[in-house]
Amino acid sequence: MPLALLALAIGAFGIGTTEFVIMGLLPEVAADYGVSIPAAGLLVTGYALGVVLGAPLMTVLGTRVPRKRMLMLLMGLFIAGNLLSALAPTLGAMLAGRVVASLAHGAFFGIGSVVAAGLVAPQKKAGAIAAMFTGLTVANVVGVPLGTLVGQTLGWRITFLAVSALGVLGLLGIARLVPDLPRPEGVRVRHELAAFRNVQVLLAMAMTVLGFGGVFAAITYLAPMMTETAGFADTSVTWLLVLLGLGMVAGNLIGGRFADRALMPLLYGSLGALALVLSLFTLTAHGRLTAALTLFLIGALGFATVPPLQKRVLDQAAAAPTLASAMNIAAFNVGNALAAWLGGLVIAAGLGWTAPNWVGAALAAAALALAVLSGALERRTAGRPGRIVAGGTPARASAATAGQAAATTGPAVAPGPVPASAGAPRGTA
Repeated sequence: MPLALLALAIGAFGIGTTEFVIMGLLPEVAADYGVSIPAAGLLVTGYALGVVLGAPLMTVLGTRVPRKRMLMLLMGLFIAGNLLSALAPTLGAMLAGRVVASLAHGAFFGIGSVVAAGLVAPQKKAGAIAAMFTGLTVANVVGVPLGTLVGQTLGWRITFLAVSALGVLGLLGIARLVPDLPRPEGVRVRHELAAFRNVQVLLAMAMTVLGFGGVFAAITYLAPMMTETAGFADTSVTWLLVLLGLGMVAGNLIGGRFADRALMPLLYGSLGALALVLSLFTLTAHGRLTAALTLFLIGALGFATVPPLQKRVLDQAAAAPTLASAMNIAAFNVGNALAAWLGGLVIAAGLGWTAPNWVGAALAAAALALAVLSGALERRTAGRPGRIVAGGTPARASAATAGQAAATTGPAVAPGPVPASAGAPRGTA
């Protein structure tokens, strides 16, 4: 594995930790500022909105900046946002810090995916993307529980100072280990926007929204479901989250390993199995052992889709992949917000704590339907003269265009075996 992927994974670990650790620290933050927990919940909403807005904004701003330098600038923004959060005297100031940190999220994973894919041979791209996203999945196993424990014992401000230190480590790693890849020549904002004329790019993003939305429909309301339905103690929720995170790591590894070999079959299988497991969760959530096992499977199946979906976007937008890659990261957060809202609606309607699992199953099934449609369209257009391929470029494109695509994805260097894991997100959102 190129050491540059380790630097990217460290940055991803810090981003994943700061995104999710706030959920375990809301009571402490609310008490410190003298506000209600729902009011403190704006810190979660604000971050998600910042990711969705920041992904296109920061990517467009970085169009003329070499990718290594842009990754360093994004980590600097992340550090500044977390420092502001740690030192914020008011809830409003902390919200501003959260938004500043979130602006780096989508663009970091989007640009990082392109850089990671360019560091390895073409047949190992998904594995390289997954290696970077390992940092995000490990954050759910180590960073979030540890950050929650530190915040509960030493104070939540210490947690955000520690996350800032992680950002510094990631910044130094990128500066030292990521090569100075040449900036793609001739790529402008209009070229990046052209990728969205490709129906396959749009279908991949829609699959991301629905597929990952299926996961978050269930896990957003995990705590009350596990305590009220499965009968777990409140203190067990942290360990259940660790179990979920372990599933994410496993799924990320599987997705990264097989996406380069059989991308679409992997999507069919993982999305179909996810829909089935989520529907069964309405039954298995009534027992502790079956609930814990199902939770692991949801994390694994959900994150098994991340490397293939991220690679699908990169492949289909090959001539100008950076903005499309970043927007696919934003799509994870759109799915999170959509699923949380729909899950809240069915709970408010009196359908019970397990009702969001039916919502998740429906979303995952819709994502599977889109995957089948995407595969059918691809088979239909295969072999047609002058067909439209990645990024909306005709198959008989000039050699100059092909050279531009190669410059965009970076040089292909065959390293040793790359460990598979996920992209993001990501989830990962």
